Amino acid sequence: MKPADTENGVPVRRSAKEGCKPKTFAPDEVMVPKPSFKDNQGTKRKRKALPLKVEGRIEKVKEKKKVEDEDKDIQPGGLSTYELERLENIRQNQEFLSSIKLLEAKKDLKPETPQRGLKRQKLNKVAWTEILPPRTKSLRIQKKEAESLTLPPEPRRIYYEAERIERARKPEGPISMEPVNMEEDSSLPPELLKLWTEDLIKEEKEELDLKEYRNTLKSMELSEIGGVAKVVKSRIFSAAFHPCSSCLLMAAGDKWGGVGLWNLDSDMGDDGVLLFEPHVRPVACMAFSRSHPTDLLTLSYDGTLRSTDVEKCVFDEVYRIKDGLRTFDFLSHDCSTLVTGDWYGDVAIVDRRTPGTSHESLHSLDTKTVRCVHVHPVQKQYIMVAENSIVSIYDARCLKASSSEPVSQLYGHSKSISSAYFSPGTGNRVVTTCLDDNIRIYDTSELTSRAPLLTSIKHQLNTGRWLSKLQAVWDPKRDDCFVVGSMQRPRRVQVFHESGKLQHSFQDPEITTVLSVTAFHPTRNALLGGNASGRLYVFTD
Repeated sequence: MKPADTENGVPVRRSAKEGCKPKTFAPDEVMVPKPSFKDNQGTKRKRKALPLKVEGRIEKVKEKKKVEDEDKDIQPGGLSTYELERLENIRQNQEFLSSIKLLEAKKDLKPETPQRGLKRQKLNKVAWTEILPPRTKSLRIQKKEAESLTLPPEPRRIYYEAERIERARKPEGPISMEPVNMEEDSSLPPELLKLWTEDLIKEEKEELDLKEYRNTLKSMELSEIGGVAKVVKSRIFSAAFHPCSSCLLMAAGDKWGGVGLWNLDSDMGDDGVLLFEPHVRPVACMAFSRSHPTDLLTLSYDGTLRSTDVEKCVFDEVYRIKDGLRTFDFLSHDCSTLVTGDWYGDVAIVDRRTPGTSHESLHSLDTKTVRCVHVHPVQKQYIMVAENSIVSIYDARCLKASSSEPVSQLYGHSKSISSAYFSPGTGNRVVTTCLDDNIRIYDTSELTSRAPLLTSIKHQLNTGRWLSKLQAVWDPKRDDCFVVGSMQRPRRVQVFHESGKLQHSFQDPEITTVLSVTAFHPTRNALLGGNASGRLYVFTD
């Protein structure tokens, strides 16, 4: 029989739980007693001891004490053990970098080219410093009774953009042509006037076959030096080449009415860039006159259409409405008559030979808005209008004030149409760009009531609100190929044949953004692309 446990010689009965074998602990565990506490009745109890692993902590304390002891033995001006180890690590890292020749490879990298074109403007701190009057003491601090004052009326909020435009738009009449990126009262560079008025020599070149044309496109590259420049301050809405062939002179219009001129082979202004501000809203459309290349016409949402006269150094006003101009084109071969379209579904005929800035006739179409107008290159009486989801071709001689009947219509679009253009040589083809992610080519060699669809190309065209809409534009040197920007990565500009086959993709490591606005040079092998930050990219052979 197992003897009973005793305390001070007195037998004690223990429960089965209390008689269990006591728990054994590992060597790295220590029983640490917890402080006592009082329960609800006020009696004092002790907590059970909890095991804690303290071996690691003890070792860290020993190491720290050892380092402190070593630091005490360091003479003044000497290095501690930690500093010696740090220097040794630095030496080993330097040896490793030398072994892989990283420093030599860094020197072989392509140096970063500085930005060409417009420079970033530094804010004048003095101009932005506001001197406030000394703060007056309140009536309470002055121990005065408060005065009864009536609250001022709330300011009227502006809900319509048109009201803001009306106060901010430029005055009527000619505007002085003064570059904003040059010193005040500075005249235009003489080389610009010489280039602007250069006599054009029309050379008749044989049209290349498709294989030779592809080889020409492949030979066009983005110049390593000078192929990119910031021409305007904000997003580019429109761009065009000057038709001169001796130099590459380009124009671009941005979101806030700026018009930039860039001579690729010049140092005038900022690396060949001159910036003007003839408008206050987006410059949605621009074109050089084909009969008078000295004439650059720019159209803006602010309701003005202006002509650039470099000889007189003015932006002359050609046409003016309240607001909402969207597009225009030349209606006659001598470019003296224009056709314009606005956001309200109206088409206006403007004759530049008559005095004033009003239209000759105004025609309301059965559409909410006019997104694009284009005139047939041969038969100038035919006007093509890109409406909501239908492209209509009208005879300008038969236009009425309202409810005009189209000669032909192009069906098949399921969403809004961004652009529609006749082929530049014969007008036998029409390329349309629609937000249903399709580029369509129609046969307009015979203007029937319903133009037949030839090809439909799937192409991502939804750019969002921060990018200009992609538009397929013909190469003016050919009747069967067109260029369009792309949303694909890596960023690129693509050239297609009317059959839908891709001819070439222009790519370069410098292109990191979407080039929404594209245009070919009318005579030379050159292509431009504009992005949302105001930069132009030029590909040349």
